[in-house]
Amino acid sequence: MSFIHRGLAADGGIRVIAADTTDLVADATRRHGTRATAGAALGRTLTGSLLLSHVLLKKPEDRVTVKINGDGPLGGIIAEAGLDGSARGYVAHPHVDPPIRDDGKLNVGAAVGTRGTIEVTRSHAPYGEPFSSAVDLMSGEVAEDVAGYLARSEQIASAVLLGVYFEAETVHTAGGVILQAMPDADPAALTLLEANVKALGALTDSLRERSLIDTMHELTWGLDMHLMTDADKPLPVRYACRCSDEKALEALAYFSLEEREAMIAQDGGAEAVCHWCGETRWVTPEQIRSLGDGTGEVRCPDCQTLWYRPGVTTMVRDGEICSCGRPVELPN
Repeated sequence: MSFIHRGLAADGGIRVIAADTTDLVADATRRHGTRATAGAALGRTLTGSLLLSHVLLKKPEDRVTVKINGDGPLGGIIAEAGLDGSARGYVAHPHVDPPIRDDGKLNVGAAVGTRGTIEVTRSHAPYGEPFSSAVDLMSGEVAEDVAGYLARSEQIASAVLLGVYFEAETVHTAGGVILQAMPDADPAALTLLEANVKALGALTDSLRERSLIDTMHELTWGLDMHLMTDADKPLPVRYACRCSDEKALEALAYFSLEEREAMIAQDGGAEAVCHWCGETRWVTPEQIRSLGDGTGEVRCPDCQTLWYRPGVTTMVRDGEICSCGRPVELPN
């Protein structure tokens, strides 16, 4: 089971959020068939999104989405998580696996790239406006990029540790920690914390030698950390997607009537693959035709992108810019 523990140290001046995500990351890499380096990048981003949910969100229904768009061959990573403990994500090119670094570590930075952005979006339930903010990548190694986002966009001084350790292309250990300075933090405590982080070394090395709680205590040595979660009942986290047969069918509505009929004629239906979890669903001709004949739909005159479909929540807003560059014009 993957899980999260929370704690406070230095008389409440330092917040500690730590996760063991070994099972969750193993599930994610299996679903997406990643090679080691792509899997490490995905695992770090998934773990980071879970930790950020405890920093940025207030309600279990809210979600935080992390998008990393670098100039490396990986092509980008996206992960989404919430306080309900669920997370999902994917990488654009799961088979990317550049040579390891001189120190023997996976070269995640080379896969992600060092130029690009990390964008974090908070979606508030039930229908609140999403809030997004993006900053430049620091290194492409993910942990430094999450710390850079917190410092520059949220003005929260944080130390972020993320790691995924593989043995024979299989996830052996994965986890992460965010250590945050609260407004009343003692400068001397932060100096000691910085020294502790440096002394710990690689997070996955620590997690292979000791428990998550012991690792938290190592990081806060001399700072009197107290767990805010039950030591025997941590907060469970898991890889979970929200795809369904209904959503797979609804996705086909984006195709024109002619395209849907071509699927039926050529393939006898349609195969829908969820990019979040890799689940494959078969959609029958009867189900496809249940989408209707396109009456009432509004599509872009230039690229035929679906803008509006009767009975469905508006997909785009009037005045937005379509992917082809044309302004959206919806009926009143």
